[in-house]
Parts: sequence; C-alpha cells; structure tokens
Amino acid sequence: MAPIVSYKTILTHPGSAHKDDFLACCLLVSKYKLPIIRREPHNEELANPGVLVVDIGQIHDPDSGNFDHHQFPREHPPICALSLVCKKLGVFESASKYLDWFKTLEWFDSRGPEETAQWLDIPRTTLNKLSSPIEIVVLNLFSQTSSVEKNSMLWQLMEKIGNEFLSYLNALEKRLVSLKSQSEIWSLNTDDSKSIEVFFLQQSENLRNPSLGIEQFVKNIGRSDSLMALVYPDQRGSGYTLTRFHDNQSLDFSKLQEQNDVHFAHKRGFIAKTSSVDISRLKELIRLASV
Repeated sequence: MAPIVSYKTILTHPGSAHKDDFLACCLLVSKYKLPIIRREPHNEELANPGVLVVDIGQIHDPDSGNFDHHQFPREHPPICALSLVCKKLGVFESASKYLDWFKTLEWFDSRGPEETAQWLDIPRTTLNKLSSPIEIVVLNLFSQTSSVEKNSMLWQLMEKIGNEFLSYLNALEKRLVSLKSQSEIWSLNTDDSKSIEVFFLQQSENLRNPSLGIEQFVKNIGRSDSLMALVYPDQRGSGYTLTRFHDNQSLDFSKLQEQNDVHFAHKRGFIAKTSSVDISRLKELIRLASV
C-alpha cells in the first residue's frame, strides 16, 4: 500500500498560462484545497511528494507529485498536464470518453494549432474563431500572478471550475445508468407513411438537468444516425421539451405554434415546449411537426 502523502502546495510554471496547466491546477485545487505557486521548481521540490508540480520539471511520476509531459518522445500520443492529473484522480477514461473537447486540448497543447487543425479537418483560421474572451481573460489573470492564495477570488473560481469538472463526470456516469430504465425509443408513423424515431425521457423527481447525458446515451445504444427528435421534461416547467436531434430537418416545431398546449415554438423550428404530459399527445405533436 502506498504511503499517505500530505500535500502542501501546487507548483506550476510562470509566465504564459495555457488551458491544460490551468485546468490541471483547477482539479488539484478542487481535490486538495491547496494554494498555487507559479515559478520554476527547485530540485528538492521535484523530489518532495508533498509538492504537486504541474506542467514543468521534465518528470512524470504521480507518486512523487510530478505531472509534466514535455519530456515524452516526439511521437508520443497527444497528452498534456490535464491528462496526467486526470489519471492521478481516476477520471481520465471518463474525460476522454465523455468530454468532446478533451482530446482537442491534448492535441493543441502537445502538437500545436497547425496539426490540431489538420486532425480536426478544419482550416487553421477556424481555431481562432472559436476562442472566447472568457478563457482569454481568465488565463491572463492566471498568467499575471506569481501565486494564487487560498480563498482569493481567482482561487475560488479555480475551485469552482474543478468542482464542476469532477461533479459533471460523476453525475454523467450515474445518469447513463439511470437512463436505461427511465427512457424509451418511439418509432412513430405519420399520415404520409414517414417514420420518425424519437428518444423519450419520462419525468421523475429531483431531475435538475433533464438533457444531461442524453446524447452520450443515444451514442452508446447505437441510435445516433437514426434518431430524429428528443422529448424530455422541461427544466422550466411541468411539461416537456421537444427538440430536433442533431438539427434533423425532417421536423419543424414552429408548425406547433398555434397548438393550445404549446407555449413556445422557436421560429427556426428546432425546439418547442408543451404543457402536456400525456404520452399520446406528445406523440401527436411530433407527428404534427413532421415536414
């Protein structure tokens, strides 16, 4: 059995911060509630398992608290500091499987923007168009500080991000299990002999985020290509949300705007909300939205 280590601080590199080292520190802050120091590590700190050294130091050795990937061979599969910390915390497999952005971050940090764009099969310039001022500002705040003290504004934000990351993966794992018993697939026929395949999630108590895990569940059961619509409890009311799956153009929910029990139908046709909870009525609404 490995000895129990009392962690004292998180140490990461100074200067420009990237998403991988920032998020890796967020997870460690969430897990261990430690302050962060941003400077070059000393040799005794690299050897001290109580100091968690992130994205610097040329060592990957979780038992000694080191999480750097820069010493890996040139052709090593894409990996980053966040990957290594996720492995330490036991969430790497879940993150790789359920977070669509996770592998992109690994590629971007280890291979750079050009190879990442090629891997994504998009123009290099598209990556810049996906950047957000939120991440730019937060990373700049992290870059400009030499330390992040416990309970400071930035530390609290990082703790919150880490909490959300870990709690999301935990909640998703549980949700995928519950969806097996709480959902069903409808195969509906319209008057003009069209077939509509619909995912339906029944209402249940304490369902705070009705859409959580649905897309991953649909993928797991092999229905991503055939499914056309989702029907799940409305988070803002007692009825149901009806929405196109992957924006399937076979359905136009704006056609429902005159229905008495439909209180919202987006003019672009991709979503509607109904107060009805009757299964036969929900199926009828889906048929009425058929194009």
